[in-house]
Amino acid sequence: MHAMQYEITLPADYDMGIIRKRVETRGHLLDAFPGLGLKAYLMRERGVAGSPVNQYAPCYLWNTPQGMNSFLWGPGFQGIVDDFGRPEVQHWAGLAYEEGPASQATPRCAVRRRTPLDGQVPLAELTDAAVRDAARIAGQDGAVCAVAVDPRHWELLTFSLWDHASPDTPGDLYEVLHLSAPERDRLPRGRQW
Repeated sequence: MHAMQYEITLPADYDMGIIRKRVETRGHLLDAFPGLGLKAYLMRERGVAGSPVNQYAPCYLWNTPQGMNSFLWGPGFQGIVDDFGRPEVQHWAGLAYEEGPASQATPRCAVRRRTPLDGQVPLAELTDAAVRDAARIAGQDGAVCAVAVDPRHWELLTFSLWDHASPDTPGDLYEVLHLSAPERDRLPRGRQW
């Protein structure tokens, strides 16, 4: 599994209805995309649920690097580039993926937490703790949870989807506008190595 996200931060007075309409009219285009486990079309709106910014920030969980590359080098990502400029694409190697008791419900929100990895703690301890944390989060009501690591910056990503708007987990809260999940059933469960 590969996790990927880009953030498009928009002006404070930007009409976020434009983003909602964009997802409403184009979100379905990845509903059958080869190699894509899931894509959560995420948005934060300034002043709503504590968000300091207007932001469009989709998050992807890829089953294959070919699917990810096909998207990045193809017309899907070019549409983002054409409309907003080329954003920095963040990428993490998968550590674990878990689904909770209400995982088949339509997600209403997502939480993304990015945590620097302590350089004094052995990597095996850090990754084992992250895998346990994914299982704990997924075990909560409505959760799907993925954890991944960026070995360039030694940063841990914890990404979870929820079927309600007030999850009890720390991180940046996003509204889920649409979920494309063509190969979600192929995302390997549990530890990824």
